[in-house]
Amino acid sequence: MELINGNPFWPTTLQSNSSYPVLETNLSCDTLIIGGGMGGALSAKLLTERGINTIVIDKRKVGTGSSLANAGLLQYTNDKTLTSCINTFGEQQGVRFYELCRYAMLQLTEIVSKLEIDPCFVPRTSLYCASTEDDVIKLEEEYNTLRRYGFDVELWNRQKIESHFPFSRAAALYTYGDAEVNPYRLVHSLLHSSVQKGARIFEQTEMTHCDFMEDGVVCYTSTGTIRANKVIFSVGYETQEIKNDRGAYLQSTYAIATKPVKDLSSWYEQSLIWETSRPYLYMRTTPDGRIIAGGLDEETPREDQRAIRALNRGQALLKKVAEYFPLSNLEIDYAWEATFGDTHDGLPYIGPHPKYPHSYFLEGYGGNGTVYSMIAASLLTNAIAGNESKDLELFSLTRTSKPSPV
Repeated sequence: MELINGNPFWPTTLQSNSSYPVLETNLSCDTLIIGGGMGGALSAKLLTERGINTIVIDKRKVGTGSSLANAGLLQYTNDKTLTSCINTFGEQQGVRFYELCRYAMLQLTEIVSKLEIDPCFVPRTSLYCASTEDDVIKLEEEYNTLRRYGFDVELWNRQKIESHFPFSRAAALYTYGDAEVNPYRLVHSLLHSSVQKGARIFEQTEMTHCDFMEDGVVCYTSTGTIRANKVIFSVGYETQEIKNDRGAYLQSTYAIATKPVKDLSSWYEQSLIWETSRPYLYMRTTPDGRIIAGGLDEETPREDQRAIRALNRGQALLKKVAEYFPLSNLEIDYAWEATFGDTHDGLPYIGPHPKYPHSYFLEGYGGNGTVYSMIAASLLTNAIAGNESKDLELFSLTRTSKPSPV
């Protein structure tokens, strides 16, 4: 599967990233992680901290799959509001999902504070803007729901938005506890830390097939095998090539990184900004003064049209950024298109599957992939260590997913 087209920004930010060998022998381990992106890297970090003998393989260079297209906005709020989660899953499960997302943000904050390679993790606030006047009622309802269940949020009216930003919207939710991160640096930093704890990592090493035995799994590659007690499949949207999740769907998303902007003083607190419209626009800044913007999700174009589509949609994104921030000399430096996956009910897939013994799947579908990967890494590490949580039921791979409002 071709995951990315165009020219992603993140590889330019880490010139001396680690490289790992190709697997050329037969090995064994406690846990094998297939996939060296964000989910795999977070899982490797937590597993090795528990002293669990871990191997990671990736068919590409690590961090160059979907993680390379990640815009690096980290939020406890979701594309599916807490109000909608409660309506879909019930009060207990809906609130629990948001609590897990909030706790995952705290876990990420703690983890990155101890990493040797700086992942450019910066705490941020978020501004969730009403795209139309009709969305104000929805934001007011969501504000009341979040407050009712103990989430720190403010409801801003037009006057307050205009007093802090150079644009006007009828209303917005202002939330705390979010962050921005460089996802490429984070993946490499997590894997670097895992290696120091004993993890073995192999790049350009593609799983050809697995045999599921009574006492574990044997993973075959073209040049070696790995026998593992447990396996975590963390291959992102390419999971659909292993098993078909009927509750999931794939499409294309777009992103740009501008050239550095000299003056971002009009961008209050450099908050993360996103919209109620679907598909929506999101924006953030970088430490060197760039603006990263993305969204405009749509059905995936024909393969021969994807690269030019990335350029065209990039111009559309730049125009939208300028509507929010009428800055001089806004220019695109990098533009890319990427495969993006979501589920009909708005939750990721995390956990075991009855057709794959001794295995777990980590499928961070949705716009909050890094936060979902943190939730998954924590739940799966606990399960492998013998302390399986009932929270896994919320993300069951065998649940019935139906379209629901966001």
